[in-house]
Amino acid sequence: MRFLHPDGTTVHLAYCANVHPAPDLRAVLAQLATHAEPVRERLGTDRLGVGLWLAREVAAELVAEPASVRALRAELDRRGLEVVTLNGFPYRGFGDAVVKHRVYTPDWSDPARLRHTLDLARLLAELMPDDADHASVSTLPLGWAGSWPAERAALARRHLDTLSAELADLAERTGRDVRIAFEPEPGCVLETTGDAVHHLAPAAGPRLGVCLDTCHLAVAHEQPADALAALADAGLEVVKLQASAALVAPRPHTSGVREALSPYAEPRFLHQTREPSPDGLLGVDDLGTALACGPGGAGGLPGREPWRIHFHMPLSAAPPPPLTTTRPVLEETVALLLGGPVARTAHVEVETYTWPVLPDAPGRDALVDGIAAELAWARELLLHNGLKELNR
Repeated sequence: MRFLHPDGTTVHLAYCANVHPAPDLRAVLAQLATHAEPVRERLGTDRLGVGLWLAREVAAELVAEPASVRALRAELDRRGLEVVTLNGFPYRGFGDAVVKHRVYTPDWSDPARLRHTLDLARLLAELMPDDADHASVSTLPLGWAGSWPAERAALARRHLDTLSAELADLAERTGRDVRIAFEPEPGCVLETTGDAVHHLAPAAGPRLGVCLDTCHLAVAHEQPADALAALADAGLEVVKLQASAALVAPRPHTSGVREALSPYAEPRFLHQTREPSPDGLLGVDDLGTALACGPGGAGGLPGREPWRIHFHMPLSAAPPPPLTTTRPVLEETVALLLGGPVARTAHVEVETYTWPVLPDAPGRDALVDGIAAELAWARELLLHNGLKELNR
């Protein structure tokens, strides 16, 4: 879906298709028919944005077979779908039974990450609409912070320099502006926007910026206004906003809240958990770890303050009480980025990849309904902030 900001910027709203397992090109094409097009029909719009996730094997196949790229573009057009952004964070196996820390490999010290990202940029230059101002690829926050020595940081910096040069060459050859958005996430080298400023500002160019995920922003207890001001002062563009909300557990020391949380401690994805304290932000790598240790136990969290948990919650529905979400952080961030006289991003992507691991995981039709409801909620949020929809 497209919206017009008062300053004339076209703002694209999409949903991220990493919610659908797609280990090969056939599965990517199938998801367009079974999920994306039905979502578009539910919304009653003639054009729907889809943030494709192309696993490494899929990207390699498409790069090797230009005819397949043309066929994918034709299939998108036929179904009323468009792609201005790709999710380049997971490399492969995002639908596996266990993902956890593997999602952070290969990291930006590995040339495989550079090759994959450049392949995605080249593919996106062919898939993006002809009238789009630019396209974007979101990527991981350099790597997992627990294993980031100086030599790996130096390798990553060299790869970012190569990335900038190759993107400039792509723009010159094709006339297509593809930008890469690094996505801060709890536990990673770029955990906060401050980390993004520290690591990315020296390498920042016209095509390297930030993917601001509002679930991650909230889990890190960052204030949206402060985070956006820091990025602007450093000259880092918010290339892409991932509209998401974290799970919140008030009074996590109580048995009732811990019981309500337990179904969310699932085995596939990592759910970093954070709690504020007078000495700073406390945290553990996964919700299961937080729950396994009793309140105040060794390796656990005190539970005296609310927990914010990296579990992307559906935007259009609240979890059962007493649990809540950080949706107000998303609403505040959108108001700051798009509610003023100047649009500070042009790509908004709803990214609730956790639908399949919710305690009451939906079937196919219910998933289509859920994604459509999230996009309808996001549509109303953009309209509330003064944007006008360009297609229905």
